[in-house]
Amino acid sequence: MSTTSSTTTPPPPDPAGPPEGAARPVRLIQNEATTEIPVHLLFRDDPEPAPVPLRPAVVGRRQGTGEQPRVRRPVATPRPAPQVDPALAERPARVLPGAAGVLAGVCGAAGCAVTSWWAGVLPVPALEALRLPAYGGAGLGPAQWAAYAGAGALGLFGFGGLARGRTGRAWVLGLFGRYRGTVRRTGLMWVNPLLLRRRVDVRLRHWRSEPMPAADGNGVALRAVTLVVWRVRDTARAVLGVEDHETYLRACVEAALARVPVEPPGTSRASADTAGEALTRLVAADAAAIGVEVFAVRPVRVEYAPEVAAAMHRRRIAALDAVQRASLLTSVVDSVEDTVTRLTTRGLVDLDDYERKALVKDLTVAFCAGRGETGP
Repeated sequence: MSTTSSTTTPPPPDPAGPPEGAARPVRLIQNEATTEIPVHLLFRDDPEPAPVPLRPAVVGRRQGTGEQPRVRRPVATPRPAPQVDPALAERPARVLPGAAGVLAGVCGAAGCAVTSWWAGVLPVPALEALRLPAYGGAGLGPAQWAAYAGAGALGLFGFGGLARGRTGRAWVLGLFGRYRGTVRRTGLMWVNPLLLRRRVDVRLRHWRSEPMPAADGNGVALRAVTLVVWRVRDTARAVLGVEDHETYLRACVEAALARVPVEPPGTSRASADTAGEALTRLVAADAAAIGVEVFAVRPVRVEYAPEVAAAMHRRRIAALDAVQRASLLTSVVDSVEDTVTRLTTRGLVDLDDYERKALVKDLTVAFCAGRGETGP
């Protein structure tokens, strides 16, 4: 006697829920305890809690969640512009025409000659040559020595203060460490001989730098030679604001090359112009504080650094070879296709698939060999 067991599928639950008085269905999860929450506890009429002030702080990572902490990034502050003494600015110095110095020098020399005649120290041939009457002389006394001192000081100040101003040059004058003005006049003039003079070239100048370290947009080391066109606009700041304005300008160019990516050789001219404009803007902003006006900073020669030159040269050769091979392959395929098409179209040959493949193979080998010998 065999017993047949049948499995009955329970009916789907009624969406309207069990009727009143019916038994509660069995829980599917037996190892979990469930707790009923009264509905009135979900909607309590408690007053809203006072708002808690939030402070910007770093939120730490929660344990077991794998969440990374959110770190506040510091606000980037603008780079302070270089400054020199605000009171240091170019102003014209007080000078006299050169005729005043010549006149003072001549008067001093004449005073010394008259004092010598008065003291009686001039020889007789000199008196006869000057057609002066012979005079016995009073000798060298205190009065004669005082006259010598006054006339000599006048002559020294007259001739010693003569200076020649040239076009494109200026004099920065100082007295005991204090700036006394700038002279931009040309021609003969008289300047106080006690003043310290420093000559400054105010013409438009250009400077071709030596190879300086640079980098391209990918960080490849380069060596760039730049051409800087500049001039001194404020002589007081250029001479007294820094120790050497030419050295300062060179440092500004080197710092700008470290910040602006320079395109490697073989790139477009637009990229070089963009890099030149960025370099000009940075160097002009840094050099304006010392009275130097920068008109252009252009990279005139860019080459790879010695440590990467060989590798980049091989890379460029490989790229050129790949381009040449692609061009050669394209021309060979076009030639083979044109040859096979003409032969079949004009009815010169009747080829099946196997013969067509063999002809294409032979023509490709022949054309590649010919192009390899004669060049593309």
